[in-house]
Amino acid sequence: MSLLLTGVTVGDAADRAVHVVDGAVAWVGPAADAPHADRTWDGGGALLTPAFVDAHVHATATGLALTGLALHGADSLRSALAAVAAHVAAQPTGTVLGTGWDETVWPEGRAITRHDLDAVVGDRPAYLARVDVHSATVSTALLDRIPGITDLPGYGADGQLRLDAHHAARQVAYGSVDPVQRATAQRATLDAAADLGIGCLHEMAGPEVSSAEDLAGLLRLAGDAPGPQVLGWWGELSERGGLDVVAELGLAGAGGDLFCDGAFGSHTAALSTPYADRPDTSGALRFDTGQLVEHVRACTVAGVQAGFHVIGDAAVDQVLAAVAQVAEQLGRDAVRDCRHRLEHVEMVSPDAVETMRSLGVVASVQPAFDAAWGGDAGMYAERLGVERALACNPLADLSDAGVAVALGSDAPVTPLDPWGGVHAAVDHRTPGAGMRPFDAYDAATHGGWYAARGEHPDGPLAVGAPAHLALWATDLTLSGVLAKRARPTCTGLLVAGDVVRGAP
Repeated sequence: MSLLLTGVTVGDAADRAVHVVDGAVAWVGPAADAPHADRTWDGGGALLTPAFVDAHVHATATGLALTGLALHGADSLRSALAAVAAHVAAQPTGTVLGTGWDETVWPEGRAITRHDLDAVVGDRPAYLARVDVHSATVSTALLDRIPGITDLPGYGADGQLRLDAHHAARQVAYGSVDPVQRATAQRATLDAAADLGIGCLHEMAGPEVSSAEDLAGLLRLAGDAPGPQVLGWWGELSERGGLDVVAELGLAGAGGDLFCDGAFGSHTAALSTPYADRPDTSGALRFDTGQLVEHVRACTVAGVQAGFHVIGDAAVDQVLAAVAQVAEQLGRDAVRDCRHRLEHVEMVSPDAVETMRSLGVVASVQPAFDAAWGGDAGMYAERLGVERALACNPLADLSDAGVAVALGSDAPVTPLDPWGGVHAAVDHRTPGAGMRPFDAYDAATHGGWYAARGEHPDGPLAVGAPAHLALWATDLTLSGVLAKRARPTCTGLLVAGDVVRGAP
């Protein structure tokens, strides 16, 4: 079966056509020279590009926010609690699940407590994740469901949980989601991604994020009907069975959200020197370096990509030291072939950037983090001080050094928004730290496939490449979209040649 997309702009060239045969690009050239096809789709002058890849997503949590209680827009403690109350009234049974609150922008100057929450939800279990999803406030009813919670690191009597206490609460809260609700949430994420021209999602699962059953269900759902492809990663050490899950489910890698530290907002990212607003803490590393060495070695021997959640500079340095040790033991080429990856990598020194380049480590980054919290007066500056804040997310340094970069959202931490992510990567809040426009766009498309070790050697629009393509309602060329920071609407999406949005 063949399909001819005609009358489209490809890159900066108008009136082009793309011939798709058996799910792959078979020809690209002037529309007047196009070959015959079984079906023709007149693009009407639309811009045609490779579909986006979101390189870091949590599909179930994103869908629950899309279909339920999202607190990202709450501008005060009062408005957040009002949103919770409205949700409770609309859905009078079950666990209350919400995400997205950020006390750093609230006039009350404090976070939600369990006493605030109890007053709204009564005796219902409730879990409200902070925007970074590395801490949460829970109700008394949920605390009562977690054996030994008061003895876990990060427990707070006010219901504000961090570290191990937060992970335990998250497992119980999301474990209460029934299969129908879970599938509905996952479908909402896949549909939202397709509407935005995203052809592939990197799902970052793990025992502290969701469950193997949740991941398996998502992979089945994505495979049952045309839609964005879902590639899965499992964030668990090999010594704890992580590679077994990778093999059982046929995943892309052993890592992703393998939490080596936490987040700046929750004061749990591991820093080499203390936080500016809490000099009593530098965050915490969650593993011994020896454990990471064993994980990287096991993955490298198996030919599996290892991945790590690292935000603070101490966590970045620890993981890179582990990868370097394995490179000495097994050879640099063996390590480079695996393309081990770091997720977030927000605070990284020039020496660490060079180590990433030399070891072939991929940077999976979220430019929307800088847009939301960067600059000299944002949350980063509050937590780290201005000097360290302005050095965070050095995207230009990574790109210019030759480190492979892939862009993602970490949804639901920040929304699915591929064009917004590209523009945020360019318009960095620290002058000189942003990427060049086409480099950012490439990181949001080809970079995602490279990070998954699935790229076509000649690029996503080369003959033989899988036909993951998006059509955009704009009269701008690609250069024009990037220059004007436009956000065109997706009017068509093909994934492996299957029509997901639009109609030929």
